[in-house]
Amino acid sequence: MKKRLTILGCTGSIGDSTLDVVARHPDRFSIHALAAHRNAEKLVGQCLRFKPEVAVVGDAGTAVSVGTQLRAAGLATHVAFGPQALVEVSKSAACDTVVAAIVGAAGLRPTLAAARAGKRILLVNKEALVMSGAILMEAVRDHGATLLPVDSEHNAVFQCLPRDVAMRNGVAKIILTASGGPFRTRDPGTLADVTPEEACKHPNWVMGRKISVDSATMMNKGLEVIEAHWLFGLPSERIDVLVHPQSVIHSLVSFVDGSVLAQLGNPDMRTPIAHALAFPERVESGVVELDLAQVATLSFEKPDYKRFPCLALAMQALDAGGIASATLNGANEVAVDAFLGRRIGFTDIALTVGAVLNALPNGRPDGLEDVLDADATARRAALDFIASRLHAAARTAQARPSHRSVTGR
Repeated sequence: MKKRLTILGCTGSIGDSTLDVVARHPDRFSIHALAAHRNAEKLVGQCLRFKPEVAVVGDAGTAVSVGTQLRAAGLATHVAFGPQALVEVSKSAACDTVVAAIVGAAGLRPTLAAARAGKRILLVNKEALVMSGAILMEAVRDHGATLLPVDSEHNAVFQCLPRDVAMRNGVAKIILTASGGPFRTRDPGTLADVTPEEACKHPNWVMGRKISVDSATMMNKGLEVIEAHWLFGLPSERIDVLVHPQSVIHSLVSFVDGSVLAQLGNPDMRTPIAHALAFPERVESGVVELDLAQVATLSFEKPDYKRFPCLALAMQALDAGGIASATLNGANEVAVDAFLGRRIGFTDIALTVGAVLNALPNGRPDGLEDVLDADATARRAALDFIASRLHAAARTAQARPSHRSVTGR
């Protein structure tokens, strides 16, 4: 039987890659629902090609636009909008597989709804585990859902681990690789001058703007460490990060007997997507075969925590437990948005996240609402911190004497 898919975040880079794999295997996969935010033009094009039963968008205006265009094209696709529509489509009995690729905290509720409905979840959204790892994993376990990691690093670890969980007691540690992003060798003294365009220009991967900035600060890798803790049940001291600029080895698993297994492949997200879509089988993904002779050299180095303080902050949040990871994530989303909007500098991202993480009290969440409250509190604190710094900078600029006042001209 065909797997019937709901793709949350269909107009992003992961959505594009997923639909590319789906199109290669029309005998295996069909699309029940596509969910985007406001990219009406792209969503309409995807609907015309894949003919989903449902399309979900972020607001009523976009829904009207998409619905009008689809009806004019003769499609009967039902168009819904808003956060609750995402939840409903994620738990719908009409689909069996949910690709959770919405960026940020907005993906938390629909991913949790899919877990509670017992779905097969292809997890791309980091925040669902970063913010509420214990809650999501409990829902997966209690409702018989299947959680398959799509992030290239976690998918690599998943491929290297024994399928029988009982055999995993031989695992010594897992090693997540990181490219080091565009600023791995840049003079740290110039990082304050980094522009959004520079930060979004990843040397190996094609990604959205937010995750590209996270990669540049290495917050992305810190979030992945937190994810790995929940996915694979390992403490932080058994999760390492290794900088690997070529992005050919996607992660490694070290065993107690001294063996190390690694998953290799060209840096193309269609590989882990195809693996998760077809698991436990394998299907063609469209990715060019890896030519190790052409790659020639694979290099590695330890991460520089001074250059990338966001990685250290993520480790701090994981070790703290409680709501610290939700606080970290909320502050980071606000800071990255401010950087992309040119309201703060690149190095101010880590300053903002660190200030919020250290200022707010930690606690143990009793449920999802506590996690969402922690997220909202962190966002307000981050906005206040940014506003205070901008205000202080403006006052300093006003107090600085001008050339005219000094010379008297």
